Amino acid sequence: MLNRHHDPIVAIATANGRGAVGIVRVSGQALGPFIRHLLGRDLHPREATYLPFCDAKGQPIDRGLALFFPAPHSFTGEDVLELQAHGGPVVLQLLLARCLEAGAESDLVAQAPRLPNLRLARPGEFSERAFFNDKMDLTQAEAIADLIDASTEAAARSASRSMSGAFSQEIHALRDALIHLRMLVEATLDFPEEEIDFLRKADAHGQLSKLQQSVQTVQQRARQGALLREGIKVVIAGQPNAGKSSLLNALAGAELAIVTPIAGTTRDKVQQTIQIEGVPLHVIDTAGLRDSDDEVEKIGIAHAWDAIAGADAVLFLHDLTRMNATDYIADDALIAGALAQKLPSSVTIIDLWNKADVSVVAPADAALSLSAKTGAGLDALRRRLLEVAGWQSVPEGVYLARARHVQALRRVADHLAQAHTHLAANAQYLDLLAEELRLAQNALNEITGEFTSDDLLGVIFSKFCIGK
Repeated sequence: MLNRHHDPIVAIATANGRGAVGIVRVSGQALGPFIRHLLGRDLHPREATYLPFCDAKGQPIDRGLALFFPAPHSFTGEDVLELQAHGGPVVLQLLLARCLEAGAESDLVAQAPRLPNLRLARPGEFSERAFFNDKMDLTQAEAIADLIDASTEAAARSASRSMSGAFSQEIHALRDALIHLRMLVEATLDFPEEEIDFLRKADAHGQLSKLQQSVQTVQQRARQGALLREGIKVVIAGQPNAGKSSLLNALAGAELAIVTPIAGTTRDKVQQTIQIEGVPLHVIDTAGLRDSDDEVEKIGIAHAWDAIAGADAVLFLHDLTRMNATDYIADDALIAGALAQKLPSSVTIIDLWNKADVSVVAPADAALSLSAKTGAGLDALRRRLLEVAGWQSVPEGVYLARARHVQALRRVADHLAQAHTHLAANAQYLDLLAEELRLAQNALNEITGEFTSDDLLGVIFSKFCIGK
């Protein structure tokens, strides 16, 4: 993969479909001769030039703006050419084909292609070039994709903070403190007769404790950022006619699912993403859980159990109007037993009692009650869902994070905990202390990409848009 990093690349940098403006982007080394051949003139750096874009025969494809950003002052750190044309799919494809054609056309003087090896960019390859050319670190590159994919305003603002380097700065501060502590420990290994006094005078124990507290703070922010990016999957489950579809509609504020008094109306899952305080919740309405001879309904029930198995939280919806019915109580108990058996302990099951608007009785155990019809009790449910998600009302200053960042920080904390144990043993395990600090630094470096395998980079950038 590394050899291909030197190939010039080209792609349409705007979204598929029609639009007022579309962009074709080229990145590579020494694009000047290629630009002169493609456009028939040189371009002034960072100055928009209005001109025709012509095909190989000189016939105009479109008229638009051309911008040239010489290396290293460009997004990728290489020479970059952007052609801004009208945003029709056919026009952009013609421009893209013309760029590839012009790159392959021979220079009569040099007897070689104008831009050798010019090829279509892979997804995320422009951002990947920016990473390899030190225009941004890995967390900032990931934040570009996260900003594009943000499903809530809070997620977009947090992604913007990450893109500006807020997350990276915190990681670099942790790394600098860790490097300083490693330097002290490594120095004592060279002078073993003085190691205890040296570490004590340098307050190595205090430095390590402060570093652990700082990691804990960054962990908390990263977990909040991961919630903003990923959200949680919430499945509504229960017997038929408990009001599951009505609850989904109430939470979404729209008539998404069909609601009738006929049991078994919902035959398959219906999903909608909502947001509460900026946290995305992927809410899934499922078929009512019961024994059924209807083949179609049985398939829907099987899909319901599949959705439940992948849930982060389950809303077990009960019907207040039937809470004293013997058969209903027995069937609810069977569902509760199946949920307890099939779900890991990490999945929260929230018992909800619906139809509070038509029932004069209340659940005896003070469980949440609500009316999906009137909306009464929905605010309490929203607060409970945020509590289950682990969200804290500290959106300002939170940066968007990914699961891999949270996992890496957890490893950092684990290595520092082991280092604390070895430091407490004084000189007995000093070499192990040094090793734990080294591993902690490696885990931090993985976050910003300063120590990251090519395989991981391939996975990360492959999920970007083409043109980014």
